[in-house]
Amino acid sequence: MIPLWFKLSYLLFVAALIPAYTLEHGLVNFLWFSNVALIGGLLAAWLESRRLASMMAVAVALLEMAWVFDFLLSLALAGPTPLGIVDYMYDPDIALHVRLLSLYHLLLPFVLFWMVWRLGYDRMAWRVWVPTGCAILVVTFVISTPERNINWVWGPGGQAQDWTSPYAWFGIVVLVCVSAWWLTHRVLLVVLRSFGRVG
Repeated sequence: MIPLWFKLSYLLFVAALIPAYTLEHGLVNFLWFSNVALIGGLLAAWLESRRLASMMAVAVALLEMAWVFDFLLSLALAGPTPLGIVDYMYDPDIALHVRLLSLYHLLLPFVLFWMVWRLGYDRMAWRVWVPTGCAILVVTFVISTPERNINWVWGPGGQAQDWTSPYAWFGIVVLVCVSAWWLTHRVLLVVLRSFGRVG
């Protein structure tokens, strides 16, 4: 179902990205949902796993589209990033090759959509992903720092917030993520069911 050339290309890209990201950002950076979905998508492609591909699509499809929107709009506006999601793409303190590797965000949602189309959508993906995603958020909150602000568990954008308690903010993040995952699940389910691509 997934062509060998695609699997090998995906594998080579991730094999280049992991050491580059590790040296630049450290292993904790792989707790970002986008990085989880990138690696999870690789496993889904090689295993041709409908459930895993569906879980990764539920995890990041809407969130990644926000990244795509912010980046493309920043290019159109020649600099400022309207949502602040892609500010780091213009940070000269981050190695250029690492920022170029980060352009995978532009393709990731479409790659995941394509894999789900090829493999079919697993209607149980949302139920399996929600506890997994929440566990990742808890781990992120425990081991990351406000300065790193991975998955925005400390505040919106690149900044830690100070207008409410960290635990209240974390609760908001969990609620927003679960809502986004549910919405993504419903959209995928409705659209792909009409094409007979739901298993």
